[in-house]
Order: sequence, then structure tokens, then C-alpha cells
Amino acid sequence: MHNTTRRRALCALAAASLAFAGAASAQDSTRWPDRPLRIVIPTPPGGALDGTARLIAERLAGSLGQPVVVDNRAGANGTIAYGVVAKAPPDGYTRRRPYRRHLVDRSRW
Repeated sequence: MHNTTRRRALCALAAASLAFAGAASAQDSTRWPDRPLRIVIPTPPGGALDGTARLIAERLAGSLGQPVVVDNRAGANGTIAYGVVAKAPPDGYTRRRPYRRHLVDRSRW
């Protein structure tokens, strides 16, 4: 793995950990998480985004003591995956993994 790729994967892991930690601090920390967590990604299995999401899920499962499921919802340029997350209960158990193409690069303006 190249240093740049490894650095990006570690940054993604840190961001996901902070996101789940924020949800945990918003609730009673003695109970959360009491069921499996889900990371929804907008690409099919086997891609780079899927690989980093599975690395993040593995690390989070070990540190939180609950399974973390990677849910691949490809199609409609990410709309399907983000719709699943938007319709999920706002309890912090369902998160999305950002899709790089959905970010805006202001340097191109």
C-alpha cells in the first residue's frame, strides 16, 4: 500500500471513529452501542471505497465491541445509498461513507 493511500485510509478511519464517538456521547454511554452498526456506501463491493469501509468497520467493531456491517448500495450516483441513510432512525447506528465524486473541488472554479 502506498503511503498516500495508507494516509487516506487512516484519515478515513479517524473520521469514522469520531462520527461514531459523537453519536455515543450524545446518548447514554453505558448502553451505546447495544446492537450492530451499519456503514452505507454508494459503490458496489470490491472497489476502493468498499475496501476502506471494511477496514474502518473491522477496527470499529474491535474497539466498540459490536459488529459493524458495510452495506453496499450502488446505483443512481449515490442517491440510493444516501436515501437509505436519510430514512434510517436518527439513533447513530447508520452512517454513510462519503463518496469522493460528491465533494466539490473549489480550485476548479
